[in-house]
Amino acid sequence: MKQNPSVPPKVRAEHLGREALVYVRQSTMAQVRFNQESTHRQYALRERALSLGWPEEHIRVIDGDLGISGSGRSRRPGFAQLVTSVSLGEVGAVFGLEISRLARSSADLMKLLELCSLFGTLVIDEDGIYDMADFNDRLLIGLKGTMGEAELHFLHARMIGGKENAASRGELRFPLPVGYVYDPDGKPVMDPDEEVRHAVSTLFRVFRSSGSAYGVVRYFAENNLSFPKRAYGGVWDGKITWGTLTHSRVLTAIHNPSYAGAYVYGRYRDNKTIHSDGHFTHHTVRLTDRNDWKVFIPDHHPAYISWEEFEENQKCLDSNRTNSERCGPAREGAALLPGILLCGKCGRRMTVRYTGTGGIRPRYECVGRWEHGNKATCSSVPADILDRAVSEKILSIMKPSQLEISLKVMHSICDADKMSDRQWLLAVERAQYEADRAEKQFMLADPENRLVVRSLETNWNQKLKELEKIKQDYTVYHSKKPWVPSKEEDRDILDLARKIPEVWNAPSSTSKEKKRIIRILIEDITVLSEKRHPDFSIGIRFRSGKHEYLSLKKPLPCADSRRHTKDTVALIRELASYMDDYEIADHLNQNGLTTPEGKSFTYAGVRWIRYKHDISGPYQRNRQGISVAEAAKLLGISTGKVYYGISAGKIPARKQHPGWPWEISIDHTNLESIKALYT
Repeated sequence: MKQNPSVPPKVRAEHLGREALVYVRQSTMAQVRFNQESTHRQYALRERALSLGWPEEHIRVIDGDLGISGSGRSRRPGFAQLVTSVSLGEVGAVFGLEISRLARSSADLMKLLELCSLFGTLVIDEDGIYDMADFNDRLLIGLKGTMGEAELHFLHARMIGGKENAASRGELRFPLPVGYVYDPDGKPVMDPDEEVRHAVSTLFRVFRSSGSAYGVVRYFAENNLSFPKRAYGGVWDGKITWGTLTHSRVLTAIHNPSYAGAYVYGRYRDNKTIHSDGHFTHHTVRLTDRNDWKVFIPDHHPAYISWEEFEENQKCLDSNRTNSERCGPAREGAALLPGILLCGKCGRRMTVRYTGTGGIRPRYECVGRWEHGNKATCSSVPADILDRAVSEKILSIMKPSQLEISLKVMHSICDADKMSDRQWLLAVERAQYEADRAEKQFMLADPENRLVVRSLETNWNQKLKELEKIKQDYTVYHSKKPWVPSKEEDRDILDLARKIPEVWNAPSSTSKEKKRIIRILIEDITVLSEKRHPDFSIGIRFRSGKHEYLSLKKPLPCADSRRHTKDTVALIRELASYMDDYEIADHLNQNGLTTPEGKSFTYAGVRWIRYKHDISGPYQRNRQGISVAEAAKLLGISTGKVYYGISAGKIPARKQHPGWPWEISIDHTNLESIKALYT
């Protein structure tokens, strides 16, 4: 077939007989949406393929990578499809707007070019046609690929450098968290909406009192409070919406240093995870160490909390993680000390295990050895004994003279109620404002313009319904609000310190409230306990730095608690030399001795003690003759015949006491005569 003179000589018939692949790619979805000219130019390469001689049915466009960066070995399904087709020898040419569209990674590009050289596939861009079998073309295309990769590096360096330079001055703008807005000068300030500011402040105050993010969520849910959220993008861009406060939003707010007035840049780092197929995925990691942040400017803008409180909040969240060597927050459960107990042997934190029906018998255990393969528990103590001792110690240090504790507790309760009440009043005020505004718009409208008047009237009615609903919700909330003492009643409340033991032991005082009080006063408690030993000791370390040592006793296991003392066993051994079991039991009872369970001794009990400790009784000492089993073996008959012989008077036998075993008198004088009776 004669070559078409309008077709470059590098494009041969063997190339035209195979597919022409047009590869279309843009790095981000924003480029796909706004840089549409680049997309049109890449799709126009189809016309270039037609002009070079490829029939339309042999031209295939691969555009599966629109919005995917070609900077690294990320998953690009379109590029994978392209490489697969080339490696099967089905492709005559690969079309790309420029070499950087194929790949900005040298590793990906060199792999594709090597396959193109092996299967005789051309690479065509806007500048020319390259035959990978030609060394000069390979050199040129490789150089263009290297320049594309370098260009990406320079662009990235300039962009990041500019951002970091602006961030170093605290002038780089980024979306602010709810509670902040930019003023006309571009500086972050607190939101002018008082309801938004109060909601954010309430979040931090409740976290400070509850000590957990779930506690904040529960407080907002119990008081039916909403939390603001700022929308970004779209028609709602910059608008505040109100909704339910979630656990993730609480964590986001507490972890955000902007609420402490700090300007931070570089708090997150991009990490890559490599898969077995050589591709990697990106995931963001939050850097917790302040020294790892690129920019940190304290006191940059008004703060909702101090920096010291921010750091305390981070420590509190870190300690709240379960199944770790940390204290954790106060949780439900009858045991009062989980999370603050340390094993005196291995130093690990002790856990609580609830045993018995319904978990009525909690125990503190250290399972460090079990978890590390030794299959043994370091220490184990009953929770009720330890809780009782620590509670008594707490009550002993909470003297009536220390009224400050009671005042702080009452003030925190009142402040919490005032925060929620204030939040409701602001919500009612906002609804009233919106209703008044809708009324003014309706009144100012031209009555002749019925289209506008009807819309404004509908909006006014809707706002009035919302106002009425929020007032009803507030009434319901106010009816359920707990009692708040008046100033006159404050004087009576100050006497609470004198009644702390009664309050502590009252049925209405929950375990969770007691745990919080204990954690306020005590840093940790070290327990040193040995197995099967009634004595154990604890060391209490108070938050004030004071240390105290206590010696306690724990109940022994059931088997050990029912075991007779050595003195009792020795006395029974002595009495058994001249008394039978009935006489021993009577003697012990007459002398006021009892069993470990506090019961009287019986014939069966004394007999069991003799058997258990191998103490011989009167039967063994005064025994005359042989037993039934021994006689049966000696005579060569069954034990039943022996009993029959005894009852018939053929075999001489006696009993020392009724119910005792038979003693058979057989010796060399009567052995043969008795045998003759059974032969």
